[in-house]
Amino acid sequence: MPDLKNDRYLRALLRQPVDVTPVWMMRQAGRYLPEYKATRAQAGDFMSLCRNPELACEVTLQPLRRYALDAAILFSDILTVPDAMGLGLYFETGEGPRFTHPVRNATDVARLPIPDPEQELGYVMDAVRTIRRELAGAVPLIGFSGSPWTLATYMVEGGSSKAFTVIKKMLFAEPQTLHLLLDKLADSVILYLNAQIKAGAQSVMIFDTWGGALSGRDYREFSLHYMHKIVDGLLREHEARRVPVTLFTKGGGQWLEAMAATGCDALGLDWTTDISEVRARVGDKVALQGNMDPSMLYAPPARIEQEVETILTAFGQGNGHVFNLGHGIHQDVPPEHAGAFVDAVHRLSRPFHQ
Repeated sequence: MPDLKNDRYLRALLRQPVDVTPVWMMRQAGRYLPEYKATRAQAGDFMSLCRNPELACEVTLQPLRRYALDAAILFSDILTVPDAMGLGLYFETGEGPRFTHPVRNATDVARLPIPDPEQELGYVMDAVRTIRRELAGAVPLIGFSGSPWTLATYMVEGGSSKAFTVIKKMLFAEPQTLHLLLDKLADSVILYLNAQIKAGAQSVMIFDTWGGALSGRDYREFSLHYMHKIVDGLLREHEARRVPVTLFTKGGGQWLEAMAATGCDALGLDWTTDISEVRARVGDKVALQGNMDPSMLYAPPARIEQEVETILTAFGQGNGHVFNLGHGIHQDVPPEHAGAFVDAVHRLSRPFHQ
């Protein structure tokens, strides 16, 4: 494998010196790009795109052709694991993901297999290998998974939810059933992420999209406990390099100290927390990723630059910052605004690293 031409992202996650603050965007390969829409149309539908390693590689690389991003992220979906467990994933137009066979009781949980990542999820590993080859060492490749709690919300609710009443009913009425499900998911995610690392992912991220729907006590018991188990089970060295792991809980700003104590290398921050306060709380233990409001990309480029400067100043001098949005880029953002954002991070961050 060729060595990395640009390793800023990996260095920043390990709090090592960099020349400028590295930047990438959650959902950077996606619907805001006309070339993505064309490739998705060619694939036929979203999951067909995910399951085609060549097309998944193509959409992973598309944003890197437009912007000077410091990392590529595998194009896939967090629901690949529950899909491989046989729940019958499909996408309803305008409604998002749905499962034909939701998990509603202990019998359903007992029936779930732990997928073999090179068999049932082999298309993801083939995509990782293809992307890694095509990147040719230009930038690192990020692999990822949903957190057990977030995956469980979709599996138990049967799809997207606003109130999470079905899974919370399980949490409070049958907690032992939910723990069995979460434990099985944690084991599956450990296998899945380790397979991504062996296939070529140089860093991994765990997306806990719905952890913020829990109380503090329930978050620790039903979400963080299982992410900690995953962190403990991951390959942390591969190809003679450290493989950094980032945890991201949307709405999790109040639990960052507990997240940092898992042994992860970095924490993703949403836009509701002040990065200067977070750095004061946990900054010497972990790197920080974030955390501009994705809606800021609707603003004129001059306003975007101003916001970038504000966040860079809030983080302050030194290492351990990966610039990102506080969640995924919105599908109707003008692509040139994303370009202004990436350029501003590199241009304005240089003085913070001298």
